[in-house]
Amino acid sequence: MITWTIGRYSDRSLSIMIFLAAAVWGLYWVPIRGLEQLGVMGPWSIAYFNACPILVLVPALFIWRRSLHINFTPAVFAGVILGIGLALYATGLVATSVVRATLLFYLTPIWSTIIGMIWLSERVTALRILAIICGLLGCFLLLRTDQGFNGSINVGDLCSLLSGVFWAVGAASLKRWPGSPTLTITSVQLMVTTVVGLGLGLALFDYPTPDIDSLKAGFALAFFTSVFVLLPSVLLIFTISQILFPGRVGILMMSEVLVAIISASILLPDEQMALLQWLGAAAIIASAFAEVSFSTEPRTESAG
Repeated sequence: MITWTIGRYSDRSLSIMIFLAAAVWGLYWVPIRGLEQLGVMGPWSIAYFNACPILVLVPALFIWRRSLHINFTPAVFAGVILGIGLALYATGLVATSVVRATLLFYLTPIWSTIIGMIWLSERVTALRILAIICGLLGCFLLLRTDQGFNGSINVGDLCSLLSGVFWAVGAASLKRWPGSPTLTITSVQLMVTTVVGLGLGLALFDYPTPDIDSLKAGFALAFFTSVFVLLPSVLLIFTISQILFPGRVGILMMSEVLVAIISASILLPDEQMALLQWLGAAAIIASAFAEVSFSTEPRTESAG
């Protein structure tokens, strides 16, 4: 498993890895919307997309079953919290605009830093605070020109906001128990995201149950993107999060905002980027650059 070798990389290398892995998540909305076009609508698309990697992880769980008992309870706890967070985030992507869902989720650095200070004794420097302010300013500029923004909060917005809080708690759990097996955490996360995402969607919205033909039509898209794109990035992010503090991880993962906004601007006519949004994107890049280049922190080696 990648946790056995990831610790040999420098903090800067790990930071770059997580920046790039999170950028992949910026395209999370693309297969979800693609499945909807094929007839797998709303919460069903979330469940279908997150269930596919479980098919691959089951054999892996069997192969490495003897090592999965290590820190089993903390691993399950982290997986459940992260799974709820990602289910809320995916629901937000379905229920509100890509821009709003992504930016409300990425209030995460605030929650992560607060939790890190209280739970992990994370040292918060002036540079960290500056990086958070710079990143949030970038988010504000991006949100400022969102055509759907009117100051009100809908169900999708609330789900997106809560998803960031759950993610921050989950990320802190990864750092708190660095020996927890990433394979266990990821498997639990995917199962919880599948079940909770479907439950939330069915409770909040009225989407039709997809027929067999729609599921067959969407299988290639769901399986390829979730197994070969999403799953590797999830494993990498979870593993590195056991080494770096959640505040830093939250800042670096703002790369998802960039990719989500730019890709939505290109592919969705109603979500075009204006000049202020591009300035916001630059501010997010600057915050990540400052965190990677100038910030230092003690590291915890992951044994999971």
